[in-house]
Amino acid sequence: MPVVWPPVGTITGSWTVEIEASLERVWSVAADVPASPAWQPALEQVETLETDDEGRSTLVDTSSDAVVRKTKQQLRFSFDEPTGMSWTQIKGDVKSLHGSWEFIELAAERTRATFALAVDPGRVLGMLLRGPVEGKVKEFLTKGAAEGLKQHVETAG
Repeated sequence: MPVVWPPVGTITGSWTVEIEASLERVWSVAADVPASPAWQPALEQVETLETDDEGRSTLVDTSSDAVVRKTKQQLRFSFDEPTGMSWTQIKGDVKSLHGSWEFIELAAERTRATFALAVDPGRVLGMLLRGPVEGKVKEFLTKGAAEGLKQHVETAG
């Protein structure tokens, strides 16, 4: 039987921004996972459980505002410096969660950043997320992260 991706019931979305900063600067801000609640509106708290040899958070506990309710996840991160990073839920309040950042250098001080997310909220939470609220939640999560990164990088210098 063929594998269907994303699985039925999965909510997917992405948001792309162009940031007036170097690829390295954008990467350094995004890769600092514990500091991301400062600029990512849906993310309320991050606690690092494990780090890699470079001190980057590879396993974290998070709490998030998913608009219709607060959620908690334990996420495993992998890094592809400086062009991207991804994460997968190990355990948490949703059935599954996969996310990523992709960074493309457009010029010396201009970087394209794309935030993507695929979430299977499960049956109960999924019932709250259907209809018009689904679009609002997707935009809040994806646009909020991408625009938050852009604003943080461009104003923090």
